[in-house]
Amino acid sequence: MKKALAQNPNLLRTLIGLSLTLIFMLSYAVYGATVSPSVYIYKTEPTVNEYTASSADEEVERTYDAEDNTTTWAWQVIANDANLTWVNVTATELSSGALLRVTNVAMLYSHELLGSTYTLQNPLEEEFSCADLCDHAQVHERISEDGGTLEFHALTSVDPARRSNGSVFAADLAEAESKARAAIEYTHSPSILRIEIVENGNRTTEPSISAETVNEEFASIAVFSVDATTEFLWALAAVVGCFSMVLIPSFTVYFAARAKEKRDEAKLELAKNEVESYINESESPSDTDTAPK
Repeated sequence: MKKALAQNPNLLRTLIGLSLTLIFMLSYAVYGATVSPSVYIYKTEPTVNEYTASSADEEVERTYDAEDNTTTWAWQVIANDANLTWVNVTATELSSGALLRVTNVAMLYSHELLGSTYTLQNPLEEEFSCADLCDHAQVHERISEDGGTLEFHALTSVDPARRSNGSVFAADLAEAESKARAAIEYTHSPSILRIEIVENGNRTTEPSISAETVNEEFASIAVFSVDATTEFLWALAAVVGCFSMVLIPSFTVYFAARAKEKRDEAKLELAKNEVESYINESESPSDTDTAPK
């Protein structure tokens, strides 16, 4: 640092000028993003429809297969196909080893981790992506090893733009709304869901079955905006922090070197004084060397 300052006496002025230049550039970037945005945020309005087998128009069909010694409970749900996004099925009061089968001809995306609470016991949970891991099929099955309650979650599409809000790039609000509606609009047909529960043995107690579907409609759209003051303060803090990380260690080393240099100079001066004092004492005549009168 000392050599750098010796070679460039205006180094500190240069660093300050560079800091101010970066602050100006960041301020202009924030200003540009505020006055001429091209990103629009749209919101969707979800409609949740619930279906319960006990109160449905069509009763649950019971079929006993004597050859396999299994009882099958079948139920059919006709869901709204307009912008259908989620399909959730819950079955309770199941016996051990019961199988839940959900069939949809238009195909659904599903996985055991989809819609479940993450416990981080499964290595797939941390980086789970339905687009990569979900099965896209007409028939999905789940098995309840210990009985009780079994849940099934499925998506009609892995495109996140169709559900739970999103963003689009556009030149104006009209174009943005057109793109948002095009991203959301979707018809999942046929939307008939066949739900089956297969239990071992000749079962007479009907399990409780319920289904839930989610349809999302376009709600509103607005230009993406940022708080210029807040963004400027964050940018300023970033610049100050970066330069502090560079300058504080450098100046610390510089001042430590200067302090060590001053201590060495003080020791050298003290040693010089001691040598000069010793020489002066050696050259001065002593009492024994004085000639008698």
